Amino acid sequence: MSTARTGAERYLEARRADPDYEREYQAARRRIGQIDSFIRMLDERRSNLHLSKAELARRADLRPEMVRRLFSAQGPNPTLATLVALTEALELELVAQPRSTKG
Repeated sequence: MSTARTGAERYLEARRADPDYEREYQAARRRIGQIDSFIRMLDERRSNLHLSKAELARRADLRPEMVRRLFSAQGPNPTLATLVALTEALELELVAQPRSTKG
């Protein structure tokens, strides 16, 4: 037995039928996925170094609540300055590199 779709689900389905909207939707999903993956990697590194979120905040010279929110919030949106501070505190390099081409 299937459940009835909400008005929001029907609206999104109709919007995604528009190729321009779908293209933007997929681009946004990729960006969100990249941010989520990066944040998970930072948290894994923090855990591997046996650092509490409070200790990481001290090392990065950030407010503890900022670090807690970053690792627990749905859809975090950190600034570049925050990411640089965290990567330095975790002894990582923040490197931009070209995407690999699929061919």
